[in-house]
Amino acid sequence: MSNEVLSHLIITKVYSISNLYSPQNTRMRRTNRQRWSVVIKYEGETTYTSNGKTFLSDINHIVVLPKSCSYDWHCSKAGHYFSIEFECNDTYCEPISFAVKNGEKILKLFRDLEFKRNLKKDAAELESIRDLYTIIISLMQAEHERYVPGAKQKKIAPAVEFISQHYNEKMTNDSLAGLTGLSTVYFRKLFSEVMGVPPIDYVHKIRIEKAKEMLKSDYVSLSDMALSLGYPSLYDFSRTFKKHTGLSPSKYESL
Repeated sequence: MSNEVLSHLIITKVYSISNLYSPQNTRMRRTNRQRWSVVIKYEGETTYTSNGKTFLSDINHIVVLPKSCSYDWHCSKAGHYFSIEFECNDTYCEPISFAVKNGEKILKLFRDLEFKRNLKKDAAELESIRDLYTIIISLMQAEHERYVPGAKQKKIAPAVEFISQHYNEKMTNDSLAGLTGLSTVYFRKLFSEVMGVPPIDYVHKIRIEKAKEMLKSDYVSLSDMALSLGYPSLYDFSRTFKKHTGLSPSKYESL
């Protein structure tokens, strides 16, 4: 859910990046936050409580505090933290915590962002938005790595990369398994475990996401779109699109 929320954020402004200190046993209640914040507690430890859930904040647990959420926070171990306050298009009901393997790398991104803002160059605001996106993407990638065993991901990587580059070409479980050196049965099982869907379903998922982008852009016709995505006919494309989205391409376009 956390990645789903953050993947749709459109950041419009970075208000500040502050390097702050909180003494031990400091407590505070925050109601209906006015803007978003991402926090890294690089010394000590703080906990946030919201909706009956507790979220840890320390060097290896970075917390995103969404606009409109309410929470109690308690500094159980004194120390410094960075907080980036920013504005974007969305809201969320509670804090979001990301566990990372090496918080020092994320901390460097915070320090770099602060350094660039202090220089106050002409493009400082644009650079701040870009660097904040880099931080958020790093957190999302860290979240993904928690649930995907590296060795298993590496085994199917050749197939995933091939699909990404050749999604509009004809492919089968056998041909994709051949890229990995695995048997077709084991490849299909492993791919489903790591990616959450079988290989050919993943191909269609990539195609449909591309179709959604194309439907919101300037394209020639649905028939041409179908062919460019690797579908032999408009009927096959429309049927698959509706299966994945619940809508026909024309109805989706009109939303």
